[in-house]
Amino acid sequence: MDKNNLPSLPLALLPVVLTLGLLALQLFYYGDFTPHIPLILGLAITSLLGVLRGQGWMDIREGVFHVIHVSMPSLAVLIVVGMIIGVWIASGTVPTLIYYGLTLLTPSIFLAAAMFLCAVVSLSLGTSWGTVGTIGLALMGIGAGFGIPAYWTAGAVVSGAFFGDKVSPLSDTTNLAPAVTGTNVFDHIKNMLPTTVPAMLIALTIYIAAGFLLISETVGDVTSINQITSGLTERFNLGFVPLIPAVIVVGLALMKKPPLPSLFAGVIAGAIVAIFWQGVGLHDVFTFAQSGYSIETGIADIDTLLNAGGIQSMMWTISLMLIALGFGGALERTGCLEAIIMAIISRVKSFAAVQTSAIGTAFATNMVAGDPYISIALPGRMFAPLYRGMGYSTLNLSRAVEEGGTMMSPLIPWNAGGAFVISALSLGVMDGNMTNLLYIPLAFACWTAPLIGIFYALTNLFSPVATEKDRTEWAKQNEEIMDLGDHELAYDETAIT
Repeated sequence: MDKNNLPSLPLALLPVVLTLGLLALQLFYYGDFTPHIPLILGLAITSLLGVLRGQGWMDIREGVFHVIHVSMPSLAVLIVVGMIIGVWIASGTVPTLIYYGLTLLTPSIFLAAAMFLCAVVSLSLGTSWGTVGTIGLALMGIGAGFGIPAYWTAGAVVSGAFFGDKVSPLSDTTNLAPAVTGTNVFDHIKNMLPTTVPAMLIALTIYIAAGFLLISETVGDVTSINQITSGLTERFNLGFVPLIPAVIVVGLALMKKPPLPSLFAGVIAGAIVAIFWQGVGLHDVFTFAQSGYSIETGIADIDTLLNAGGIQSMMWTISLMLIALGFGGALERTGCLEAIIMAIISRVKSFAAVQTSAIGTAFATNMVAGDPYISIALPGRMFAPLYRGMGYSTLNLSRAVEEGGTMMSPLIPWNAGGAFVISALSLGVMDGNMTNLLYIPLAFACWTAPLIGIFYALTNLFSPVATEKDRTEWAKQNEEIMDLGDHELAYDETAIT
C-alpha cells in the first residue's frame, strides 16, 4: 500500500485491539478455547475499515487469499502429518518407539533426552511440525507411561523441535527470514547460533535439573509401565521393521529431499508395514489415514495414547489457520500492520531499541495475525531499510524475526504453530484441559532465545555492522536505505549511500 495512504495509528490499532478483546472474552471470560469466531469477526472488522477508507472489497479479498495461498505448503504438511500419525500407529512405528522408550529411558533423563532427540530429528527434517507430529507424539506416550505431566513433555518436545526449524537449511522459515532481509541463508544460520546454542543449553540444564529434582525415578507406576509395554507387545509386532518408515523419512531428509514428499513417503512406507507386518487391511489403512487409529484394549493408558491421528484430527487446526491467515492478510492489505510498524520505526533511535522492536514486532504480529510467515515477512521487509541506514548488517534483523516469529509461534495457542502443537500432541486444551497450556512457559528454548537476542543488542555483542561488501551489494541491488537523521549510527557517516 502507498505509504501516504496508510491509516493513522489509532485507526490501524482499532481492529487489532477489538480482535484481541474478543479473543480475551472468548478464552478467559467464557473459558472456551475456540478462537475461530473472534478471528472471523476481526477479519470482518478489518475489511470494513478498509472499505470505509475507500478500499475495494475485491482488493482486500485478494490480500486475504494471497496470504492463505502462500501458506498452503504448511497446510499440506498438516494434512500429511495427520495421515502419518494414524498410519504410523497402525504400522507399529509409534508403539515401537513408545515401547523402547519406556524400556531404555528413565524418568530422570527423559525430558532432556526428549528435547535432544526432537532437536536432532527437526534439524534433519527441517520441519518442526513434522517432528512434533511423529517423534513428538511417541515421546508424549513415553512421558505418560512414566507418569510425567503432559505439559512438561510437551515443553521439551517443542523446545527441541523448533530448534531445528530455526537453524536447519531445509526449513522454510530459515530460508524465508534471509530472503526478506536480503541475506545469505548460511550466514543467517551462523548468526543464529549465538542465541540458539545458549538457549538450548539453558533448556537442557533445566530439563536435567527437573528430571533429577522434580521427577523421581519412581514417579511412574511400575505396574502401569509393565501394563503398557505388555499390552503393546500383545497387540503389535514390534522390532526393527516398524521403524523402517521413520528411517526412510530421516534418510530422505538427510538426502536434502523436500519435507512434504519425504513425509508422504513415510505414510506409504507405514501403510506397507501395517499391511504386511501387522496384518492390517487396506481399507483399514485408508480409515486410519482419514479418521485416525482406533483401538479398544481395555487398558486406559494404551487407548489414550493410541487413539489419535488422521486427517480429520487436523481439521480444527486447519480451519483455525485458514481464518487466522485471512485475518492477517486483511490487516496487511489494509495497511494496518504497516502503519503500526512504521509508527514503531519512527520512534526508535538506537540499535538496541531497533533490535528489540524487531523481535517484539515479530512476536506481536504472531499474536495478532496468527501466522509465523507474516510475522517474519512483514517486519523483515519493513525494518530492513532502517538497519541499512544505521549501518548494521541485516543479519541482525533476520535473527530478530526468527526469534520473535519462528520461536514464539508455538507459544501462542491461536497461532498456527500453537494450534498445531495442541492438536498434534493431543493436549486436550480445546476440551477444557487448560492445565496443559503450561507447556508454554516450559518450552524454555523458545522464549529464552529472544531474551538472549535482546541482551546482545543492549551490550552490542554478536551484533555485526555492515561490511563494505554489504553496502556495495545494497547499492547494486538498489535496496532501500532509510534516511535516519538523529538515529544512532554504526558508522561516523551521517548517512549510508
